[in-house]
Amino acid sequence: MFHGIRAIMIFAEDPEKSARFWGGVLDAEVHLDVNDKNGAVYAWLDVADIEFGFHPLDEKNNRRGGSPVPYWTVDDVAAVRQRLIDAGCTHHRGPLNVADDASGRTRRIAQLADPFGNVIGIDGF
Repeated sequence: MFHGIRAIMIFAEDPEKSARFWGGVLDAEVHLDVNDKNGAVYAWLDVADIEFGFHPLDEKNNRRGGSPVPYWTVDDVAAVRQRLIDAGCTHHRGPLNVADDASGRTRRIAQLADPFGNVIGIDGF
């Protein structure tokens, strides 16, 4: 049986640099796993019981944009979007109104690209 998502992996040119950027934005500790044979780094953060990981980019096997866009649940899409832009992200898509919840509030999503070209989504009101 399926349960909640445990990890999201982004393929990045510099996994440690990407993880350190997001660690600063999300106020989360960065963890590193360095391959003893080739020095490749897998870097990750543990945020809200999800491993937010950055794997070395390989344009042949694991190219940029070849994985799903992770969406973070947020309370205020406009405020978080602005915080991410202030931190160095750029607008990618949205904000878009996607649905109304039972109380009549309109759910919104937006996508931003971090300084390394990785696309991240935010989802909230």
